Amino acid sequence: MIVRIVKMEFKPEHVSDFKKLFVDKKEKIRAFPGCQYLELLQGTDAKDNVFMTYSHWNTAQDLENYRYSDLFAATWKETKAMFSKKAEAISTERLHALI
Repeated sequence: MIVRIVKMEFKPEHVSDFKKLFVDKKEKIRAFPGCQYLELLQGTDAKDNVFMTYSHWNTAQDLENYRYSDLFAATWKETKAMFSKKAEAISTERLHALI
């Protein structure tokens, strides 16, 4: 399983716009083939304009298929326009207990 974490920092005036966009798109992303889980996290206190998406994908190919989809292209274009700095993304492989 692939776990994808994307950290995004938004211009303060776009925080509510991004939240609305996420609400509008989340079920389509969750329904994308290979997506097992998606949630949105928001920073607290002084960093309430920082968000992270946390998603689980069956395989790296499933994630890549999403990243090259029309759904992603449209969503990312709209999201990226609201950033105050470049997003950071990391893909990890979920390991089960090593002990």
